[in-house]
Amino acid sequence: MQDVTFEGYVRPDGRVGTRNHLGVFVVGNCGATAARRIADHFSAKRLAAFPNVDGVLPFVHEIGCGMEATGEPMNLLRRTIAGTVRNPNIAGAVVIALGCERNNIRAFFEQEKLVPGPMLHMLVMQEIGGTANTIEAGIAAIEAMLPEANCCQRQAVAVEHLVVGLQSAGVDGDTALSANPALGAAIDLLVRHGGTAILSATSDLAPVAGQAVARAANPEVGAQLEQRIQWWKSYSAGRDTRMSRKSCADGEGAGLQRAGNSALRAVYEYAHPVTERGLVFMDAPAYVAVSATGQIASGATMVCLTTGAGTGFGAAPVPTVKLASNSAVFARMEDDLDIDCGSVLAGEISIEHMGQLVFERMLAHASGEPTKSEELGVGRDEFVPWPIGVLA
Repeated sequence: MQDVTFEGYVRPDGRVGTRNHLGVFVVGNCGATAARRIADHFSAKRLAAFPNVDGVLPFVHEIGCGMEATGEPMNLLRRTIAGTVRNPNIAGAVVIALGCERNNIRAFFEQEKLVPGPMLHMLVMQEIGGTANTIEAGIAAIEAMLPEANCCQRQAVAVEHLVVGLQSAGVDGDTALSANPALGAAIDLLVRHGGTAILSATSDLAPVAGQAVARAANPEVGAQLEQRIQWWKSYSAGRDTRMSRKSCADGEGAGLQRAGNSALRAVYEYAHPVTERGLVFMDAPAYVAVSATGQIASGATMVCLTTGAGTGFGAAPVPTVKLASNSAVFARMEDDLDIDCGSVLAGEISIEHMGQLVFERMLAHASGEPTKSEELGVGRDEFVPWPIGVLA
């Protein structure tokens, strides 16, 4: 098989990023303003001396307090933050706490085995002396990390190092006829070359549970997927949810189309590290911001999303490649969408040809070509850990 490569950032552990960001994280919402101010300080002008650094991003969210201090909700939040800190697209990070959050910053570091060092800093506002001092300290910490981050340069790497999260939003009747199967054909090419794709949106698979389980590479994987689907059925029982009301809007089985025809090789719970190559599944709601956040925490370095009505979604830490199911919506939202699959509907090109074009665009964006959402600066508010627990 011919070697296929993209230009990526190779990290010390051998994983490969498609972007080279520094991140400013919070363990709870109280640090959000400081995180934003620190990230906003690093304008394009200030980063001009560091051409290999793609940006400084804030990762803020609305939980971390008003919730159980232990248990799965807290574990889920912690592994989402830690997984994103460890994502190959993040070269270094500052993590901020007010100091009295239920998500205690030192317990978080200890539980997730994060060790402060030159490229990972911990700031506690109540110890530093408030917001202004924290902003000053955070800016200094990022400035100290910039030269090291800038030393990492793109180099040709095998496509087996690419990890793609699969999503959909604003689907229509055409999505199952064009964008979804075209993305599926591209994912088959990715998997054939040793890459990894992460399928999610468990609730959308419930109507086609038998088809989904039949895609499992072995009985153990099938049983794990069935267990997650059954959990969702119990979780949604008696509630006014999308899963309870009807099958997913893009048609039964259409969610599987995005994943092509490869066997499902592993099942992961939300935000757990993906270690298996090929097509895998990560449990998540059918809510793009939450689902993509979990995929990125699991190691995705790109997101590919299909849409029929159009969407402005973008995930800031990774390139988000958006496929329009029809040419009308692509023309209407050309500033937001990357690929027009309408030529498939018009009978001008085949699904296979469109899949090849999508695959080539994926490699180009993985190599640094900005997506539409990146050009617009979309994604700074799309870090949304799954708020699975009841707030208290």
